[in-house]
Amino acid sequence: GLLLGGRMEFFMKITKVDIYMLDATAQRASRRPICCRVWTDEGFYGDGEAGIAFDYAAPAGIGMLQDISRLVIGKDPMRTDELWERMFKVSFWGQGGGPVVFAAISAIDIALMDIKGKVLNVPVYELLGGKVNDSIRCYASQLQFGWNEDVGPRGTAKEYADICKYAMEDGYDAVKLDFTLYDRDKKDIPNRDCEGFVSTDFYNMVEERIVAIREACGNVDIIMENHGRTDVTSGIKLGELCDKYNFYALEEPCTPLRPEFQKLIREKVRTPLASGERLYTRWQFLNYFKDNSIQLVQPDACNCGGISECRKICTMAEAFDVKAQIHCAGGPISTAAALQLTAATTNFAIYEHHFRSTQPAIARLGKYDYQPVNGKFYVSDRPGIGQELSEAAIAEALVHVTVDEP
Repeated sequence: GLLLGGRMEFFMKITKVDIYMLDATAQRASRRPICCRVWTDEGFYGDGEAGIAFDYAAPAGIGMLQDISRLVIGKDPMRTDELWERMFKVSFWGQGGGPVVFAAISAIDIALMDIKGKVLNVPVYELLGGKVNDSIRCYASQLQFGWNEDVGPRGTAKEYADICKYAMEDGYDAVKLDFTLYDRDKKDIPNRDCEGFVSTDFYNMVEERIVAIREACGNVDIIMENHGRTDVTSGIKLGELCDKYNFYALEEPCTPLRPEFQKLIREKVRTPLASGERLYTRWQFLNYFKDNSIQLVQPDACNCGGISECRKICTMAEAFDVKAQIHCAGGPISTAAALQLTAATTNFAIYEHHFRSTQPAIARLGKYDYQPVNGKFYVSDRPGIGQELSEAAIAEALVHVTVDEP
């Protein structure tokens, strides 16, 4: 950079992008984190993550990142909004929406924000208006899978209560569970059994688990996570239980593809509704806000459009009296990006700490292992996002591709 007229002028350009599919070892069957490292000719680099690590989209993320990267090679990494618009519009498919293209855009945007913070020697939250949340309350997320070293699906009502009590002993006063994934014998429940006119046995199984948690854990805040496995009819039915037992929120009670469906549920259920991890850009969130069908918005910085776009979504949500929780279910880069955003989010409600993030197989992929203390996070003041890929993550990557020309 050059100092001109008392102002630092930067003439950096992006030289190459390294793209990785990381090896989550013990979680490899369900988690293949897709990350990138954007390099500049000034020696600065930034790391980003594409939020499609789990289940079936990871290979598509590698391919999309290769193509999207070509749109930023040779450009100034400090012009983050300009590059976001370029990826959004020049890609053509950006204006069509969807997880794959926006996961790639998100990864690049996070890496660019990381670079900007490092160049200016400040944490990203300073670029977003400064810290407003010093202590970040977390909920223990997806406890049906276990918590910390206590791994394994839950089946009986007592097992659901015990794992919640275990998380509370670890310092958490809020939990999230999917009551629809496993039956009492820990076997998978088919999607069709969660839709429409659910059986009395299914309904009773969910209520048994809730009652056991309430008896064992008292007034712990509970979020019911449905993962879009329920529809309008069954979503309202389980929403009745949320109302009866004073739940904190009901998450993804129906498919996110039809905003009007969630509005129908909201009209029948008093418990606040949460959604957003499968919505992309401010445009897809807008109708939910206008319909008052989301009370807790959950954009994922790694697939909604990056830190830049996630910030805009949270700001727009505030104008509709909607609280925000950054969705976070990926690798260490995802956690770092979510924490930087959360630190600067004025309408913040609560933070998700996912079961997978407590596991060594995920934690080892980052240079630093960020974990809550007594159920609360304290955000790093390191420059940029405050995290980068570990040497082991890079050395043992399942796939590594370099893009160095448009």
